[in-house]
Amino acid sequence: MNKNILIGGAWPYANGSLHIGHIASLLPGDILARFHRLKGDSVCYVSGSDCHGTPIKLRALQENKSPREIAEHYHLEFKNVFNSLGFTYDNYGATYYQYHKEFVKSFFKNIYPGEYTYEKVTKQAFCNTCNQFLPDRFVNGICPKCKAKARGDQCDSCGTLLEPSKLINIECSTCKSIPIFKETKHIYLSLSSLEDKINTYVNITSKNWRKNASSLTNRYLNEGLIDRAITRDIDNGVQIPVNGYEDKRFYVWIEAVLGYLSGSNNWAKENDIDWNLLWSDNAIHYYVHGKDNIPFHSVILPSLLIAHSDDLHLPDKIISSEYLTLEGNKISTSNNWAIWAPYLVENYNPDSIRYFFTTNGPENRDTNFSWREFINSNNSELLGAYGNFVNRSFVFIEKFYDGKIPLSNIDTEIKNKITSLYLSTENLIVNGNFKIAIDQIFNFIRECNKYFDQEKPWITIKDDISLCNKTLYTCIEAIQNLSILLEPFLPFSSSKIQYSLSIDKHNWEYLNVKENIKIKKIDILFERIDKDIITFEENTLKK
Repeated sequence: MNKNILIGGAWPYANGSLHIGHIASLLPGDILARFHRLKGDSVCYVSGSDCHGTPIKLRALQENKSPREIAEHYHLEFKNVFNSLGFTYDNYGATYYQYHKEFVKSFFKNIYPGEYTYEKVTKQAFCNTCNQFLPDRFVNGICPKCKAKARGDQCDSCGTLLEPSKLINIECSTCKSIPIFKETKHIYLSLSSLEDKINTYVNITSKNWRKNASSLTNRYLNEGLIDRAITRDIDNGVQIPVNGYEDKRFYVWIEAVLGYLSGSNNWAKENDIDWNLLWSDNAIHYYVHGKDNIPFHSVILPSLLIAHSDDLHLPDKIISSEYLTLEGNKISTSNNWAIWAPYLVENYNPDSIRYFFTTNGPENRDTNFSWREFINSNNSELLGAYGNFVNRSFVFIEKFYDGKIPLSNIDTEIKNKITSLYLSTENLIVNGNFKIAIDQIFNFIRECNKYFDQEKPWITIKDDISLCNKTLYTCIEAIQNLSILLEPFLPFSSSKIQYSLSIDKHNWEYLNVKENIKIKKIDILFERIDKDIITFEENTLKK
C-alpha cells in the first residue's frame, strides 16, 4: 500500500556558503526521498533557506548590504549546490517567500490567544552602544552548565537551550560592549504546559529516532521544559499580526520549523493534492538535520503542532547526524577551516561526494573528512570496484557480442543475493542506517567482480559459449539491479547505467534483463583522481 511521506530537511542559514558539514547532515533526506519514490509512495521532500536569522543581519552589517541582499545571494547559491548534488526537493523555498510569511501568520492566529500561549513582560539584553535590543545570537558569553563559550540561544558544546540572562560574562557580539537588561513584552509558547504531552509523545515515538535525538530530548524533559518566546525585538523577519507588536518579529526558530508546513502546503496547492492527507495519522514524517538542531525538531515543532490542533501529524523519525570534522579538527567557518560546498561540487563528481558522505557519514558518532580518504574512496571503491565491474562486463559484450546482451539464465546464487539485498537495504534505509546499507551493496559488488574472475569468460567464450552467455547475462542482470539499489545513493551513475541498458520505468523490485537489448555506449562512470591532488588540496586548505 502506497504511503504519504513527508521528508523535512533542515533550513540552512543564508548567511554564508554551505560546507561539507551541511552536506553530510542533509544528504540522508535525498536518499530517503529517492527510495520512497521508487517504492511508489507519495513523497513531499521539503526544505528551504532560513533568511531571517540573526547571522544574516551580522553578515549584512559586515558587508554594508541589506539582509535581503545577503539572503537572496546565498539562497540562490544553496539551490545551485543542491541541484549539483542531485537533491530532489519537491519544494525548496525561502523564509522571505510570501506564501511562507502568510502561512506563519495564519498558523500563529490559531494558537494565539490560546491555551498554550501568553504575554509576559521580561527583561531582554539591550546594547546602549548599538542602541537596540539584542537578538539572542547577538549575545555572547560563557555557558553556565559546561563553561564553554556560548551564544544567548544555545550552547553548541553541551546543547543546552539558553536565555541571554543565564550567560556568564555577557557581551554584545557586534561591539563587545556589556549589554544591560531592559523590560520588553513578548508572547510566549508555554512549553511547561505542554510538557506532559511532549513526554508521552517522546516515550512512544523516540524509539524510531537516532540515539542522540532521544537522549538529548529526554535530558531536556528530565530538566523540565522552559517556556520560550515566540516574538523577538528584531526588524528582520515575519511581522507579528497582533496589535501592539508591530515592531516585533517571530523568533527565527519558531518560524523556520513552520517552513515544513508552509512548504508542503505550497507544494500541495501547486500539485492539486490534499495537504491534510500529508499531515494525517496515515502519513510518515522524517526530519533530517545536524545534532545542534535536535531540540527544535523534537520539542519545539511537536509543541507548536500540538498547540495548533490534534489533527497535525507529529514527527515520526528524526535522522539527526553527529558532527563532521575536517582533517581531524573541528570545522570553523570564522577561521576558514572548511571545505566549501560550491568548490566541491564544481570540481568533483557528485556521486563521489554522495558516496563518501554516505559511507563515512556521522550517523552515530563524529566522523572525519580527509582529502586522502575522499580521493582514495573514489579510486578504490567507485572506480576500482563498481566502475570496474560495469566496465569489464560492458566492454566484453561489446567486443565479443557486438554489444548485444546474450540470452541465458542468471546464476541462482547471484539472483538470491540480489533479492535479499532489496529487502535488507529497504529495512536499513527506512531506519536511517545508510552507511550499513551502501556498504553491504558494495560487498556484493566485490563478490560480482570475484564471480567474473572465477567464471573466466575470456576462456569460456572459446571453450563453452553457453557458460559464457550465462556469465555475461548474470553480470548484466546484477548491474541493472545494482543501478536500482544504488539509485537513492548514487543517482548519476545509476542514470547512466539505466540509459545504457534501456531501462525506463522501474520500481524498488527485482528487474529481469529485457530481450534483444544492445548496450548503448556511455561516458565512463568514475574517473581516477590523480593522487597528487591530495597534496594540492591539503596545502590549499592549510593556506
